[in-house]
Amino acid sequence: MNSIIHITFLRHGRSRADDEGVHEGRYDSPLTAAGRAQAQQRARDFQQRGLRFGLVISSPLQRARTTAEIIAQALNAPLAFDDDWMERDTGPLAGMKRDVAALQYPKPAFRNPYEPIWETGESDWALYRRAARAVERVIRRGAGRYLVVAHGGILNAALRAIMGSSPRGGEPEVVFRFGDLGYASLTYHPRRHQWQLLEFAGGLPADR
Repeated sequence: MNSIIHITFLRHGRSRADDEGVHEGRYDSPLTAAGRAQAQQRARDFQQRGLRFGLVISSPLQRARTTAEIIAQALNAPLAFDDDWMERDTGPLAGMKRDVAALQYPKPAFRNPYEPIWETGESDWALYRRAARAVERVIRRGAGRYLVVAHGGILNAALRAIMGSSPRGGEPEVVFRFGDLGYASLTYHPRRHQWQLLEFAGGLPADR
């Protein structure tokens, strides 16, 4: 019996916040027209390659939700939402212009991994634990092919949890540069507890 679990982690398309030059986090910014076009392009790419998913799992934030809806419809796949795949809670930075945030909330020289980001946001460990919990929930669904549509921060945390690269404070040791509609495809072999990274695609340009 085949027990292999295939998971593709996909970042959403270009959002209005990208054009506004603001921090996103939990700021619920919609996709732009370019972002929708990117999602459609990625859906066509998956179709042309014959990729199919038994379930699409998405963050409920609308930039991820819309991306997931476009792809799920194109691939005729069922769609479910999971709050644990939302982007990191960055507290007061959400929706704030980057230049304003740099003045009001300058980056500290060091922040330990248990310390909430900007007092009300998630700590590195809180983000890591949430990502690990979200990955575990996908694994517990059993053998199959899953597409997870989410955000760069939480997807990085999920991949670090898979790798066992836990927070240590300061800048993370491993960073995955997910661009718009960038993705990472992996398989998990539960009988051997072995992960394999099959493919990493950085993303699509905004003019497609």
